Amino acid sequence: MEKHATYYTSHKLTPPPRISVVITCYNYGRFLASCLNSVLTQTFSDLEVILVDDGSTDNSEDIATSFLEDKRLRYIKQSNGGQANAKNRGIQEATGSLIAFLDADDTWNPRKLEKQIPLFDDPLVGVVYARQSFIDESGNPVETGPRPKTLRPFRGRVTKNLFIDNFIPFSSTIVRSYCFKEFNGFDESLPMGIDWDLWLRLSTRYCFEYIDAPLLISRIGHSDQMSKNTLTRHQCSDRIMAMFKKNYPEAVPAYLERKAYAFTYCNRGAYFRRDDNVPLSTQHYLQALRYHPLWVAAYKGLLRNAISIITKNNR
Repeated sequence: MEKHATYYTSHKLTPPPRISVVITCYNYGRFLASCLNSVLTQTFSDLEVILVDDGSTDNSEDIATSFLEDKRLRYIKQSNGGQANAKNRGIQEATGSLIAFLDADDTWNPRKLEKQIPLFDDPLVGVVYARQSFIDESGNPVETGPRPKTLRPFRGRVTKNLFIDNFIPFSSTIVRSYCFKEFNGFDESLPMGIDWDLWLRLSTRYCFEYIDAPLLISRIGHSDQMSKNTLTRHQCSDRIMAMFKKNYPEAVPAYLERKAYAFTYCNRGAYFRRDDNVPLSTQHYLQALRYHPLWVAAYKGLLRNAISIITKNNR
């Protein structure tokens, strides 16, 4: 547990609430009020809110303390330990039988908890998630187009689909609290992809359920969004896949490994082509074909790269 932390309130609800909402914040003060309001005005009110400020240097503390009149909120400010550390801290402090997560730049539909919690009546369900919509930094709706097939929602035993791609919006999730004790929470050695890593581990034991409604409003495109760090994201993705294969070999048959890596490298090829780095894009498409020689998307990508090179040379 973080040694250098300040509790702005040590109040804990008695009896414990049905659900604990863990919000983590690092320099998201400009978004924090709307985030907190979206939780504290939920139609399902048997909750506590644990806000972990991971060493913010902006006005996050001022915004957080202005909400402390609501006794359901506990605010903890700690020195910066990274997103996994902050989320694990929130889990340690939680008293509810269910734990929901929300990043401080996102918000919820007012009926989110009301709609998701009944799905835990099935004792086999460990995680419930929902669809998301998108807004920009100013709160304006953003249209993102149709989702790729790999990102469509899956229910039940989702390991094989999840190993190919993470289709679960993090801030839409609710998890049974005992799952974290069983699987040791988020991996603090990973700078990114901590949710995908945890969902993969949980999927080996528990079923996942889904609400087909946009209960999460995700804010995208702002300048300090962590997901923009491409190199780190790729490194973490490789590490997560390798660790899962090693620790759960029976969950990753050979055909699934080939398919997952072909998909991964093909996606990277497309990314670097959009970034106008055709040589690196080509390397990734060829790597995809090493795993799956019949991967059609890789051949299409190589063809586009060849056309791009020819077009540039003829200018």
